Amino acid sequence: MKTVLTNGKIYIERGAFCEALLIEDGIIRMTGTNEEVLAAAEGDFAGAGSDSAANEAPAVIDCAGQTVVPGFNDTHMHLLQFSEFIAGVRTEDATSINMLVERCKDFMAEHPDRVAHGMHAMGWNQDLFTDEKRMPNRHDLDRISLEIPIVLERVCGHIASANTKAIDLFLAQNGGTVPVIEDGEIELDDAGYPTGIFKELAVNVIADTIPKYTPEEWHDLVLEGMQYAARHGYTSLQSNDIGFSGLREEDVFRILKDVRDSGRMAVRYRHQSAYFTLESFEESLKNGEYAAADEEYDADGSAAPGRDGTPAGPMLTLGPLKLFADGSLGARTALLGQDYADEPGNHGLVWTPLEDLHAYAKLANRYGVQVITHAIGDQAVRNILDVYEAADPTGTNPNRNVINHCQITDRECLDRIRDGHILTAVQPIFLEYDIHMAEDRVGPELASTSYAFGTLVREGVHQSFGTDAPVEDLAPLPNIYTAVTRKDLNCEPAEGWYPDECMDIYDAVDCATIEGAYMEFAEDVKGRLMPGYLADLVILDKDIFTCPADEIKDAAPVLTMVGGKVVYQR
Repeated sequence: MKTVLTNGKIYIERGAFCEALLIEDGIIRMTGTNEEVLAAAEGDFAGAGSDSAANEAPAVIDCAGQTVVPGFNDTHMHLLQFSEFIAGVRTEDATSINMLVERCKDFMAEHPDRVAHGMHAMGWNQDLFTDEKRMPNRHDLDRISLEIPIVLERVCGHIASANTKAIDLFLAQNGGTVPVIEDGEIELDDAGYPTGIFKELAVNVIADTIPKYTPEEWHDLVLEGMQYAARHGYTSLQSNDIGFSGLREEDVFRILKDVRDSGRMAVRYRHQSAYFTLESFEESLKNGEYAAADEEYDADGSAAPGRDGTPAGPMLTLGPLKLFADGSLGARTALLGQDYADEPGNHGLVWTPLEDLHAYAKLANRYGVQVITHAIGDQAVRNILDVYEAADPTGTNPNRNVINHCQITDRECLDRIRDGHILTAVQPIFLEYDIHMAEDRVGPELASTSYAFGTLVREGVHQSFGTDAPVEDLAPLPNIYTAVTRKDLNCEPAEGWYPDECMDIYDAVDCATIEGAYMEFAEDVKGRLMPGYLADLVILDKDIFTCPADEIKDAAPVLTMVGGKVVYQR
């Protein structure tokens, strides 16, 4: 089947655009002017004779002068958690604990079926509260309900608040006592009873008190999350759900395979898999998911034509090992090389012991498996650079190991990332919140060399964009806007926050597209709109290359195509 896009401003590469392109079997075959591409498509049709496969007039999509870019590729998010997030109560814009409570009570009244056995949501941020800037405790959540367990995670996912019902269930599971959670913290009151505030890995154990969806329910939720992604212009998601969703790894793998086998995937999906023991990772390498990858997954980089209306190219792939070096800046658990400027005596925490990080990375390197590591604080970044350098003494990073987040850095960190050919997966949209608190956390000197997106790109580092959804909304245009302007979504500060780190629009679009493909070893088949590439593309309602930079965030897709198949049309 052939499709022609005409009358577009189609982005090829920096400074280069074309008017039309020809797609056949989900692959871009030709780019050029309207006349050139239509003549080629119609010439093939005219000469097809009785060949039934070729004897179909090409479908024509008139772009009406609108801008066309490669499909966006989110290089780090959590699809299952995001899918649960959009199906549940929204708490991210609560400006007080009282509003948070009332929002949850309203949701319970409107959707009793969804909370019959418990409520689990994510998004609140005490820094946005206009009255008391404190974390909600069990007494606050008890105002929502005493009958069902309630767990509400902070926007970062590193802190959660629970009501008394959830705490009592948790204590009952542990013989009535408060257990010690390795790499986690349970805040206690003077009587030794949990206050309702759980931190780091303790978040996972309190969340386990909420009954889980069935695999069938997860199947439907995942499809809803993918459709949301397609509506926002994503064609590829690289998602950490193994070890992060609260489900057993085998259940998550099965859910995604079932979704793929249903033929209803709206976007491509690549696993980022966390294992919390070295033994379980090694078992996967020798006898589990990684060992069976050739049989269970499509090959990265495949551009096989789609058939029977399915998109061309792999829809489900197995990607890197996911590791965690520290916590979050908002929760003051990111690992710094010095004390927090606004909390002397605290310099964050080590999520995974350094010796364990070394063991994981060396094992992954031995099997040729890529590694992506959560590292936010400057000391965490230095630690993971040590880990990567020790695992790969060649200094060439053939497995394309990645530092995820890479927020707080000094000049030494940036030089080592560049010199070690380390990839970074960053979330510029984090600046929407972080520009209002980062200097308070780390001081102006360290802040001035942090979130160094412009420097890293200018120095040749392979850098890609993600949202960490549901930490942020799954939306690529605000991400690009923030990278270009260094402003929050209210367009402040007027000159941008440390504006020397602003990126130009071409680099930002590339970080959201071709660099995501590079991270998954697929830069030769997707992330560009060139002959031989998969027809993963987005038509936008605004020319983001020429509009005022402050308007980039307001652009929206009018059509999203994956492997030649239209998966969203406004």
